[in-house]
Amino acid sequence: MTTIALVDDDENILTSVSMFLESEGYHVQTYHDGVTALAGLTESPPDLAILDVKMPRMDGTELLRRLRQSSNVPVIFLTSKDDEIDEALGLNLGADDYITKPFSQRLLASRIKAVLRRAQGAMGASAPEAGDAKVVVRGQLTLDPNRHACLWNGKPVRLTVTEFLILQALAQRPGYVKSRDQLMDAAYDDQIYVDDRTIDSHIKRLRKKFRAVDPDFDAIETLYGVGYRYTA
Repeated sequence: MTTIALVDDDENILTSVSMFLESEGYHVQTYHDGVTALAGLTESPPDLAILDVKMPRMDGTELLRRLRQSSNVPVIFLTSKDDEIDEALGLNLGADDYITKPFSQRLLASRIKAVLRRAQGAMGASAPEAGDAKVVVRGQLTLDPNRHACLWNGKPVRLTVTEFLILQALAQRPGYVKSRDQLMDAAYDDQIYVDDRTIDSHIKRLRKKFRAVDPDFDAIETLYGVGYRYTA
């Protein structure tokens, strides 16, 4: 059974949303604040986490920042205000989607299914076989979607679902330019709307992660006004 963690300080949301998700066939873990959630999510990792942005003791953005130090669990943000700055911040920190309050439970269910589909795609649809062609090797880069594993010169690089799918789309055809629209199609479900700045934020995060293991990393090239390409 798929496990979903729901983190919100609003008791009404915890109760109503958890009841709805359980009726949809999910196992739900609930937390009232970020501090408690961080301990719980670390000890019992879920398949997906839904985080409210505004919470006591530790807000959603700080919770996500700490989670991303050791976990790639898919995350959907709940934000109480329609603010592009909050949305961009959440995505820049590694969230996979966001929903603005108030929201319908059916909308939340569709977003959950979309993010889980993307996560399954990044992990590979089936168990790996000998000589599995899905493993991508480009120069110092190795991407194994069956294990959601990324290596650069033999060193592991921890990527979120969205980052993995963007990099995979670029690395599959080195030297070919991918527009932002093409990268959006590769990394996001068609039910999720994102803009150009979101892709740019993910590219910045990718470069930062690779430069943490190799300061000279320059394999993702920007072609201003056109898009990005991977140079093996």
